[in-house]
Amino acid sequence: MAGWTVLRRAYQSLCRAARLTVDPYCLKKLNEERRNRRAAILITDLADGRDRVIKQGDPVAGLLGDAVRQAFLSGKSGVAEIEGRSFFLNVHVPPPRLVVVGAVHISQALAPMAKVAGFDMEIIDPRTAFATPDRFPDIKLHSEWPQDVLATRPLDPYTALAAVTHDPKIDDPALESALKSGCFYVGALGSRKTHARRVDRLRALDLTEEQIGTIHAPIGLDIGAASPAEIAIAVLAQVIQAFHARELQPLPQPGKTA
Repeated sequence: MAGWTVLRRAYQSLCRAARLTVDPYCLKKLNEERRNRRAAILITDLADGRDRVIKQGDPVAGLLGDAVRQAFLSGKSGVAEIEGRSFFLNVHVPPPRLVVVGAVHISQALAPMAKVAGFDMEIIDPRTAFATPDRFPDIKLHSEWPQDVLATRPLDPYTALAAVTHDPKIDDPALESALKSGCFYVGALGSRKTHARRVDRLRALDLTEEQIGTIHAPIGLDIGAASPAEIAIAVLAQVIQAFHARELQPLPQPGKTA
């Protein structure tokens, strides 16, 4: 919220300097996108002050389209000079979120590192003996089944999901939701033999080969990690790599999200 306030004040200062006014309708649209964790850009023509809101996935033609795409990827606001005209691109992207399914030792090591790296991390695990505040201080915990949690806290393209319980009853529903929601990263703990069985189960859920093929399994970068802390480092590094390498994807169609 603090970042949004600073950005809004900076934008309003720019508007005052350019003798422009902020369009209340555009701000209303931006707030709606923010509430739903959807990326959007407020584009202002600095010559005449006209505003418009571009949502991620909206078609934008010409050179301005290239500027918009780069702005979504970088998440940075700024002025774009296009064919002798100046536009201010005020970029609003959701903060990256890391959802970990499994309150295990890997998750304990991952939590403080994810916070330092700038990820809002939360943990889902219906096993209440594991998902306790004592083991995970200052981390949002959900001691419920993933399908119940994600029904009210849906995943999105700015979310990474790591499934680390080794229990198909817990991991599989979360993986299904992540693949259908277009998460920028989906990883699952387990050997290649374990993953082969997982693939068979996911096929039975009518997931496509393309969707299933995006799962990082075995999870984490191949750095020879052995201990829970080393595996956590490998996972976070892979999540960061995926976040910076992601391509803009159209948002899932209604009814396709689990």
